Amino acid sequence: MSGGNSPPIDIRQGRDAKHLMSAARVTDSTRAARDIYMIKDPVALKWFLNAYVFVLGAVVGSFLNVCISRMPERQSIVKPRSRCPKCESEISWYDNLPVISFIILRAKCRNCGEPISYQYPAVELLTAALFVLLMHRFTNVPALAIYMVFTSALIVITFIDLEHFIIPDEISLPGIGIGLALSLLPASLTDGQLATNSFLDSLIGCVVGGGLLYLTALLSLLVLKKEGMGGGDIKLLGMVGAFLGWKLALMTIVLGSVAGSFLGVALILLGRHERGSYIPFGPYLALGALFSMMWGDKLMQAYLQLMFGDDLSHFVMLFPGA
Repeated sequence: MSGGNSPPIDIRQGRDAKHLMSAARVTDSTRAARDIYMIKDPVALKWFLNAYVFVLGAVVGSFLNVCISRMPERQSIVKPRSRCPKCESEISWYDNLPVISFIILRAKCRNCGEPISYQYPAVELLTAALFVLLMHRFTNVPALAIYMVFTSALIVITFIDLEHFIIPDEISLPGIGIGLALSLLPASLTDGQLATNSFLDSLIGCVVGGGLLYLTALLSLLVLKKEGMGGGDIKLLGMVGAFLGWKLALMTIVLGSVAGSFLGVALILLGRHERGSYIPFGPYLALGALFSMMWGDKLMQAYLQLMFGDDLSHFVMLFPGA
């Protein structure tokens, strides 16, 4: 029969067809996954980035809490795992989620029921909020990463100084070296968003910042016969100068002094502090450094216009780049 003379079926063609269909399914899956993860709507992308950086900041803040609690005791910040400071029981990962675990546990340890300090969620939320602010201020990723690290160091210093009246050399001294080294980065890498524009600017900032506070401490000892400035404050401002340059180091001193004066007077009036008692200066310097880093150029421009008017040519001749 003529109908029986049909050509034989090639099994390889069937296998090839299956491979093609499988490849098509893979391609479709890849395309679908790409469409899911690529956020094309600008508003949705903005919310996603804010949420992502906020969560990142909260996670970093959780690690900063470890540094704040362990560094004054000269303990390792790497091991052992987190433990309850009251009962010493090891904290499980699900009880160590930033902010969330604090809320779920109702601010109490799961094992012993003792209260958990509100400092833990405060540091996590503060770090998260500052990271989001930094993201909106610095659009260049390397510059943003550098100032996230700098801000994290300031947060640790602030909370340690508030509680223990010390500023760890393990933060400020390496910070000086890191700030000086980062000033050598080409401006093209950071899109010119770093406050220091040269190694010389960073070096002068370190010397001027630390040097002014050293002179203040020396004068206090000679005139008032008491310590007016701790060595930790001197090294902290040296680090600030290395990261931000000499102009913003000076602004940090001014802003920190103003903030410290206002808050100190307020605490005395409220009866929370006795006149003549010691007030740690590190937190106010850290606050001044944050404002200088975020809005220092605008604050300086506004101050110069207030002092010299719109014609700043004489000032620029004396201080180029201001």
